Amino acid sequence: MPGLSTLSFYIGTRFLVAIFSVFALCTVLIFMIDFVEMLRQAGKYGSVPAWMLAWITLLRLPAYTEILLPFAVLVGSIGALLMLARKSELAVMRAGGMSVWQFLKPGIVVAALLGLFSSLVFNPMAADARDEAERLYSVAFGRESSALTKGSKEPWLRQDGLDGQSILSAATASQRGTRLTSVSAFVYDKQGHFTERIDAKAATLEEGFWVLEDAVVSGLGREPESFQRYLLSTYLTPERAADAFGSLISVSFWELPDLIYVADKAGLSTTHLRTQYELLLSRPLLCIAMVFLAATVSLRSFRSGGIQTMVVTGMVGGFGFFLFAEISRQIGAAGLAPVWAAIWVPVFLAILCSVTVLLHQEDG
Repeated sequence: MPGLSTLSFYIGTRFLVAIFSVFALCTVLIFMIDFVEMLRQAGKYGSVPAWMLAWITLLRLPAYTEILLPFAVLVGSIGALLMLARKSELAVMRAGGMSVWQFLKPGIVVAALLGLFSSLVFNPMAADARDEAERLYSVAFGRESSALTKGSKEPWLRQDGLDGQSILSAATASQRGTRLTSVSAFVYDKQGHFTERIDAKAATLEEGFWVLEDAVVSGLGREPESFQRYLLSTYLTPERAADAFGSLISVSFWELPDLIYVADKAGLSTTHLRTQYELLLSRPLLCIAMVFLAATVSLRSFRSGGIQTMVVTGMVGGFGFFLFAEISRQIGAAGLAPVWAAIWVPVFLAILCSVTVLLHQEDG
């Protein structure tokens, strides 16, 4: 019906504008906070041009904001429904014979499309941008941060190679853990005896060895030697490097299945990879759940009063759900429950509870 299509388009547009407004506001706030932190880092570790700090912050921004989409859908849906109710548009729709499910349908479609776009398109873009941000951050702060954090919170990795074992440490990592900066390595021979220590500006993982740049090699009973390039043998694969040094926030949705398969074949733990993959798969349904949750507290007429109480209840319920979902995710990541159950059960429970409340409100 042309009239119904026009009305659905109007309602969907209201949902989209409200959700985008909330998302944009959160994005601006996160940018300002992260930019202030970058300025603090520049003041503490060395002078970096302001334009580079702003560019790094912009590149980091998508990876931080994509996880805020469900929150934006919740708040935006509450706002859109309240605006429709305040202008008595919902009352007119009800008087025209529309049920709650009919005027929620455009919002559900918008939320589902946003969730799909976030997982399939925005997430890969955010992962690539984050990876570039990590590279630029390593260039800008790698050497200084290594000098200040040595021996504190750096990741240490024991690896094996043709020449024997070695223990590797790095201040920062990028390119899925295959590019390291401010590297330290303690090298042992095949009998397990210490042979040398290597300190390098950066390291790049190649097939069967690390290429250490601007390396200083020191050993027992000999003077330190400097090398522009120094090779350190390893059996480490790029997948294992990503597991040890990489950040999941820099891995896109499309790369996760292959990483899970390779890690499975290598006998490595894939729990954190599967958790991230299930989170991205469930995002469209999670956004739909937020629309249902928003509807439970936003359909009351302004003339009946109690709007503030209902909105506060909805916000508290939303934060309670996010807390419950995070606890469930941590349970799955710890291996105490199947990953799929830890991710999907909270979403289905939210939808079930919200639909139950809506049925009670509509039909008594």
